[in-house]
Amino acid sequence: MRIALDAQLAVGTATGIGEYERGLIGALRGAGVDVVELCERSLDPWRFDRRLLWDQVLLPRRARASGADLLHCAGGTMPRQLRMPIVVTVHDVAWLHVQGHAPVYARYYFGRFSLHRYRRASRIAVDSNFSRGELLRALGRYDPQRVHVVYPGVAEDFCRLQWSGDGRTILAVGTVERRKNLAALIAALPYVRHARLVAVGPLTPYAGECQTLAQRLGVADRFELRGYVEREQLVQLYATCAVVALASRYEGFGYAAAQALCAGVPCVVSDQSSLPEVAGDDARVVPVDDTAGWIDALATALRGGDEDRLREARERAIARYAWSASARAMQSVYEAVLS
Repeated sequence: MRIALDAQLAVGTATGIGEYERGLIGALRGAGVDVVELCERSLDPWRFDRRLLWDQVLLPRRARASGADLLHCAGGTMPRQLRMPIVVTVHDVAWLHVQGHAPVYARYYFGRFSLHRYRRASRIAVDSNFSRGELLRALGRYDPQRVHVVYPGVAEDFCRLQWSGDGRTILAVGTVERRKNLAALIAALPYVRHARLVAVGPLTPYAGECQTLAQRLGVADRFELRGYVEREQLVQLYATCAVVALASRYEGFGYAAAQALCAGVPCVVSDQSSLPEVAGDDARVVPVDDTAGWIDALATALRGGDEDRLREARERAIARYAWSASARAMQSVYEAVLS
């Protein structure tokens, strides 16, 4: 079995999908799968024109030249034309629902255009049962047996992390965009004394709204927008924060929650989309618009305690989100195509 895997989103400032691509490649190779990593390091995948050039021109050429039996489009987009079996990972269908701030051409390409391409894939992998349901609803009449839930894995540096916790830092990880609902955490901050909120991830215009809100509520001195940070700094933030919080309205998986659980860090998530599924019974789940609930959950996490529960939750999370398990599940998807 020789697999060509699209790893373009692991180039440069890799976010959750880039983390997924890097981890999956390593885990598949560790399982003995011959993986050809496809990417062009001179192209910025976050510029739309460069992404289009990669997806529709360069990727098909590289896939054909790779000698692979199958192409895995791990970034969620597919070539319009390529005569070889394709597995695509659809991380979410947020572009159909909650990306109204984006340009019309981007919403079309990552939304309806990509949805039509998915129908031509040999198999589809999704990150959660939530995303599976969302995708099947969007596709309409489509064979559900061709859509497989394969949980992403969490990297070893999170699973080995020694958490100390500073008793005051609330960490929010992910692109600072409206669906991440960072404003809910800012609104709770005036009532959680001595706490600070640190947000890390690429910035969008929504970041300006968050800064304005923090100034209006008098907590600007306790709110940091770090932007994109390098991996070493990110892991250090997990190691020293008091709690990881995800107030998102829409997540196809919620990588930050899985990473926090595998690192043994207290975690609070909203009750929306995939987050309760990812967290299970191992994180506090708060209604997304319940400000009082967020205040209570964050204050409780900052007080600390209950180390036994955190240790047991960590063991369950590491077993659930091991890259070896993810690679085995993905191999089964490949085998279903090639058989």
